[in-house]
Amino acid sequence: YQAWDDKLFFVSDRDTCSRCFFLYESDAGGNQVRKISGLQLEDSWMDIRHNGKELIVSGRVGKKVRHQLYLVNAKSGRFRQITSDTTAIYSDPCFSPDGEQIVYRHKKNRRDRYEKAELWIMNTDGTGLPRQLTHYPASDTTAKWHDYHAGAPHWNAQAGFITYQSLQEGKYSIYAVTPDGKRNFKLTDFPLEAGWHDWSPDGDWLAMDMFDHQQTQFDIWLWN
Repeated sequence: YQAWDDKLFFVSDRDTCSRCFFLYESDAGGNQVRKISGLQLEDSWMDIRHNGKELIVSGRVGKKVRHQLYLVNAKSGRFRQITSDTTAIYSDPCFSPDGEQIVYRHKKNRRDRYEKAELWIMNTDGTGLPRQLTHYPASDTTAKWHDYHAGAPHWNAQAGFITYQSLQEGKYSIYAVTPDGKRNFKLTDFPLEAGWHDWSPDGDWLAMDMFDHQQTQFDIWLWN
């Protein structure tokens, strides 16, 4: 899901087969639900730019073109594919504050379950070459193949870094990396583990899903 002003944008398989996801919109109360586009989506986070007019999503066309990035017009539902490597996975895209760049989770070989998904960054208009931002420590073997080595990214414009969840040293925490990839550091170090999260618009508050190691209790926490 993604919120903008008084609207919610969300992925759902309502009105279709199980796990056949499409993009929907509603008001903040969950009313006036509208299917935005006929583009089938992957199970992925998304982001929005241009004052709520355009979204970046991970979508699919048929059975062969999967896990690619698309720009979707929030009003008309028209979409444009901006990646074309169908052997790879592009997911959880996030715009830079000015909307000119996209940071996303990437695997070069979508059929290799043991390849680690890392964060990459690219220009939205397709110019230049994509750059890898995160590098999971080769010496850390505590994360299984299905755990997040680099989870869904969120951009803190005020602080000038991108945050993501990662299971390192046997524990989920929130890490940060600068857009140039030169500085990568651990942001949270609490007794509880931290996962899904997002920033307040002013960048001062972090809202995060925190849980015990056995994952039996989940709560939402705020951190200044």
